[in-house]
Amino acid sequence: MKLLYRDLLTFLSDSPSIEELSDVLFQLGHEHEVIGEIFDMELTPNRGDCLSLEGIARDLNYFFKKIQPQEIYQQEIPKLELDFENLSEENCPKISFLEIEVTGNISSYQSYLENYFTKLGNKKVNFFTDISNYLSYECGQPTHCYDREKIDNKIIFEEKNLNTEFQTLIGSKISLKGKNCYFAMGDKVINLAGVMGGLSTACSEQTKKVIVECAYFKPASIIGKSLKYNLFTDAAYKFERGVDISSQERTLRRFISIVQDHVETKSLRLVTFDSQQLKTGSININHKKINNILGTDISETKYLNILEKLEFKITDKIHIPSHRHDIKTHNDISEEIARVIGYDNIANQALEIPKKDKSTKLDLANSLRILLAREGFNEVINFPFSNSKNLKSILIDNPLDSNRSSMRIGLKESLIENLIYNERRQKDIIKFFEVSDIYTKDGKASKVGIIASGRIGDNHRDFSRKIDKKYLHNIFKNNLGLDVEFSEIQREEVGSKKKSKIFYSEIGLDELSVDTADLTNFDLKNIKFIKYSAISDFPSSSRDFSFSITDSEKVQEVIGLLGNIDFKYLKKSFIFDFYNNQKTGEIKIGCRFIFQSYTKTLTEKDINMSIQEILKPIIAIESVSIPGL
Repeated sequence: MKLLYRDLLTFLSDSPSIEELSDVLFQLGHEHEVIGEIFDMELTPNRGDCLSLEGIARDLNYFFKKIQPQEIYQQEIPKLELDFENLSEENCPKISFLEIEVTGNISSYQSYLENYFTKLGNKKVNFFTDISNYLSYECGQPTHCYDREKIDNKIIFEEKNLNTEFQTLIGSKISLKGKNCYFAMGDKVINLAGVMGGLSTACSEQTKKVIVECAYFKPASIIGKSLKYNLFTDAAYKFERGVDISSQERTLRRFISIVQDHVETKSLRLVTFDSQQLKTGSININHKKINNILGTDISETKYLNILEKLEFKITDKIHIPSHRHDIKTHNDISEEIARVIGYDNIANQALEIPKKDKSTKLDLANSLRILLAREGFNEVINFPFSNSKNLKSILIDNPLDSNRSSMRIGLKESLIENLIYNERRQKDIIKFFEVSDIYTKDGKASKVGIIASGRIGDNHRDFSRKIDKKYLHNIFKNNLGLDVEFSEIQREEVGSKKKSKIFYSEIGLDELSVDTADLTNFDLKNIKFIKYSAISDFPSSSRDFSFSITDSEKVQEVIGLLGNIDFKYLKKSFIFDFYNNQKTGEIKIGCRFIFQSYTKTLTEKDINMSIQEILKPIIAIESVSIPGL
C-alpha cells in the first residue's frame, strides 16, 4: 500500500516531517520504505484497519494529536426506495445504498483527487469509479458503483453454489464455480461480492446517475476468492482483513462530499439495511495483568490514556473499537501499549524457565530421531495436507491445492509418496521416518511414521542383507526396549513392480511415555552427523568391479586407494563384498562406483574415461588383477 506524505498530513493536527513520521511508523510496527514523498507500506495481515490514510493516521494519534475529521455531507438525505433482499445476512450483516445523480460535466479533478492518480500512479477509469477508488485509499472502506440506468429496482444478495459464466467490469470472463457470495438481478450475477463488479452494470464516462453500494462482508466469505478467480483487487484485499462495520453510511456521506467538490448534485437518496447489531467486544481493566505481561510498571492512568488515544472507549471496561478486529485478549492490549511506549524502552528481564519433568513426549520424539538417524534413516518433512476422502478427514474450506484438500489422518500416504519418488530415481535403500501431528474430527495426535525397503546399507557387511521385520523390530527393542510392530505394504498398493518388500509402522507418541522406553543408551558425543548435498536432476550410473589380490599384504593398500578416490563425476564408491579363500590365499574385494553429474546425463565415454583413471593406480600394484579386464 502506498500513501502520500502530504495526504497523511491532512489527517493530523501537527505537521511532522517525513523523517519523524517514518520513525514513529517503525516504532508502531509498520514496516515501510520511503520513496520521495511516498510511504510504501508493508502491513501485517491482522492490521486491516490501517489499510488507508485514515487508518494510519488513527494509529499515529498518540504522537501527533487528534485526527482532523474529513468533510462529509451533513444534511438529511431522503430514503431510497430499493427492493433489496438479503438472503445471506450472516455474510453481509450491514449494507448501505446511495443513489446520486449529477448535472453538468467534470472538467478537472481537485488536487487531492488528481494527486491520487498522478503521484501514486493509479489509473483513471471514470468519474464515479475514480471517486470510489480514492475513497478506499482515504478511509479503507471499499464501495462499488452501479450505473442506475442498468439496474432494476430488485437486487438480491445471497451465497450459494454456482456454475455460471461472469463477465467482470474489466472485460474478463470467469467461470463461477462452487460456493460464492454475489449480487444478482433475477438469475443474472451482477457483482462477485467483495471482489469485483460485472460489466453489465458498470459505469462509464456518460453515467450521470449511480447507485453506490457500501457493505460489510464477513471476511471468511471473501477469503480465497481472489486467488480462486485470479482477481486481485484492492476491495478483496481489504474485505478479507475486515473493514469497520460502523463506517458504511459515513463513507457514503464522504462520497457525496467529494462528488460535490467537482459537480452539482441533482438528487440524493440513501438506505441502510442493518440485519443485526454487531456489538464490539470489551475487556476487563486489569492494570496488574498488563504489567505482568510486559514486565513493566506502567501506571493505570498512562496505559488507559494510550488506549483512549487509539480510540478505545474506557468505562468500567475497555471497549474495543469497531475497526479493531484483531483485539481479543489482554495480550493484544499489552501489545498496543508496548507499540506506543516502544519495545526498546521496556527493560530487559531474565526469563524464569520452570523445570520440567524429563518424561515428556518431546524427549521420546527426539530419542527416536537420534536412534533412527544413527541407524541410517533419513527424516522427511511433508505437508500436513492430503487428498483423503475418509469420513474422519477434516476438509479445508479454501485449499491452495485441490490435491491437498484435507488434513492428514495418518503419515502412511505421504511416506509412500517419498518412497516411490526415490525408487524411481534408482535408490535401492529406502529408510525414511517422519515425526508429525495428524488431525481427525476427534482431535490431534502426535505420530512417528517409519517406512523401509531394499538393502540395509552400502558397506560390505550390509550390502547383501535385505530389510525385514526382524531387523526393524530389533532397532527399537535393543535400543529403547520398545516392541514396535511393522506391517508389510504390498507392491500393488503403491503401483510399483519392484521386488523388494516394503515395511511400515506408525508409533503414537501420545500412547507412549518415556518411562516405557530406556533412553540411557544414547550418547550424543558418539553420534556422527551426516552432511547432505543437493540432489542432481540427472540419472546416476553404477559400475561393479571385483579385485583379486594374491598377496594379503597388499589388501590394505588396495582398500586405502579405493577409499580415497576423488574424480569429477564419481559421486560415491564403496566396498560391498569381501571374500578370503583360505585354501588358495586369494582375497577378492567387490567394489561399486556410482557416477553422476549435476549438469548433464553422463555418456558411456564420460564414465569409461573416469574408470580408466580410477583403476590405473590399483592395477599397477603387483599381485592385483581385475578378472575379465
